[in-house]
Amino acid sequence: MSRNGQVFLINNRIQNIYEIEALVRREVPDARVAVGHGQMEPEKLEKILLDFVNYEYDVLIATSIVESGIDVPNANTIIINNAQQFGLSDLHQLRGRVGRSNRKAFCYLLSPPLSSLTVEARRRLQAIENFSELGSGIHIAMQDLDIRGAGNMLGAEQSGFIADLGYETYQKILEEAVSELKSDEFSDLYEDDVKNNEREYVRETYIESDLELMFAPTYIPNDSERISLYRELDNMEDEHGIEAFRERLEDRFGKIPQEGDELIRVVGLRHLGKQLGFEKIVLKKGAMSLFLVSDPDSPYYQSATFGKIIRFIQEHPRICDLREKNEKRSLVIKGVPTVKRANEFLRKMLES
Repeated sequence: MSRNGQVFLINNRIQNIYEIEALVRREVPDARVAVGHGQMEPEKLEKILLDFVNYEYDVLIATSIVESGIDVPNANTIIINNAQQFGLSDLHQLRGRVGRSNRKAFCYLLSPPLSSLTVEARRRLQAIENFSELGSGIHIAMQDLDIRGAGNMLGAEQSGFIADLGYETYQKILEEAVSELKSDEFSDLYEDDVKNNEREYVRETYIESDLELMFAPTYIPNDSERISLYRELDNMEDEHGIEAFRERLEDRFGKIPQEGDELIRVVGLRHLGKQLGFEKIVLKKGAMSLFLVSDPDSPYYQSATFGKIIRFIQEHPRICDLREKNEKRSLVIKGVPTVKRANEFLRKMLES
């Protein structure tokens, strides 16, 4: 009120909401206070809300019915009583009731000592505290998914183990399982899909390197911002998306340092490696080791893709060394000091 704004006070128990009103009136006698909750007559509740919007009240004590559909530009403070009892998405929605104009806003969460709360309640409160920047909704949604679980697709059970496994890993395992079923047990049903798509001999190409590949804190100081950008980059699927990502990064943070530029190029390297059937690419000590499909009976070794690799070796015998150990094949290419150079070699292979 001293900042010429209005206050939401959220109390989700109707039984004691009028006790809270009496407390506020006693402590702040000059405040114009109103109460709103879902058991009121609709017309009366609507009038109270409209009067609050029109600045006829300073404080609105309400249940969580105000979490959506009400816009009060003058509101600059929200106090949430017993915040530990709210879900993460509810807290995020309630927090969004203030700061909807150019006024600086504050959200206060009232709860018993953290040590007395359940692990889930503590994680919810810590998440809403940590992710306070504009555009944090996706981070909060992912945290909520981690805490509550993604659910069982075939039932009502919550998959709480996902909090330990991580949603992205869970999703990757699920995709691999679906892909395996399509190609094996249900191959007849998905025959057209297999024909229309390029044959994939490896599901993922893994990258190992002793190079410095990162967005340095001196370039992107905010930790959560850096993590978000790492995830976004990891999900890139094509060259157009990678270039658009690079342009946005330069526009926001300036010229990309070498270690950041090399990191961005890793995504393209991974995609090229997958097209060529490499299970793993290792960039160490100025050389690149390419690990081919581990199954020696795989149709990969009769494919046009493998033929391109053989032609590349024949065209560059001085730098290429094809090795086999314990029935596992790898190709070592010398003179590869950077990810950029590695990309150039793999593109040449595809063109062979």
